[in-house]
Amino acid sequence: MLTMDRVTEPGLAAPAEEQARPATCLQSYQSALEQVGIGSGWNVLDAGCGSGDFLPWLAELVGPGGRVSAVDRLERNTAAAAERMRQYAPGRPVDVRRASVLDLPHADGSFDAVWCADVLQHLDDGTLGRALRELRRVVRPGGLVAVQVPDVTAVAVRPGDPFLFTDFFRAAAPSCPYARQLLRGRELHRWLRESGLASVRQHTTVIEHLAPLDPGTLRFWTRTGALIARQARSLGGGWEHRWAPFADAGAEDHPLRSRHGYVSEGTTVAVGTVPPEQ
Repeated sequence: MLTMDRVTEPGLAAPAEEQARPATCLQSYQSALEQVGIGSGWNVLDAGCGSGDFLPWLAELVGPGGRVSAVDRLERNTAAAAERMRQYAPGRPVDVRRASVLDLPHADGSFDAVWCADVLQHLDDGTLGRALRELRRVVRPGGLVAVQVPDVTAVAVRPGDPFLFTDFFRAAAPSCPYARQLLRGRELHRWLRESGLASVRQHTTVIEHLAPLDPGTLRFWTRTGALIARQARSLGGGWEHRWAPFADAGAEDHPLRSRHGYVSEGTTVAVGTVPPEQ
């Protein structure tokens, strides 16, 4: 979750191991998207679409009279996203291109709204502002820019040390850029305002998983715990000992396999309006 071995472009970094969202989170993500305010008949861009999880939901929001486009920096993701839309709505056109959120291949004011999920946490501070200005550029005056990031301040696991995740992110942030970037979620509203957006609103949702955890959630969080446990070794100060219960994702006595197993996570969505042209 926090290792930064693979840098993809200046200012943009991705974890060494990426995992798909647990299916149990998708309902909360869909609910967050539905609250953005995307209307029927709109022309919408999914910027950083990944494998296209959000594309069918966006297509439902805009309806048959609307249009959905998407970009992602990875060719395997654009192929998967295009295939997802072909299966969801055969014959319905969707424009999926390989591109970066830092340099979108669209004219100014091309869209009524842009949705950007699980992307901005991979950008350093200098690049984040550039990305938000690029998202704003391709949206018409009066249109919406909506961004979503994970909120790691909501992460907690039980049974176990109630401060484990909070303390780890605090300790890791000075030396790990990705840790710092993951902690910016509650500040999205400020970044959107500084990019020139108006009427900014923000909402954070806490998602809770109780034992017995479904296989996808269990797999995601046991692997995430093991990744952080490896990162904790570099911090010293007893961190390796504190993370020992999570070091082995397959351990039968893993805390999340307990009958009292519990994990919470958060997702933050911020929405701003492109102001009228001066």
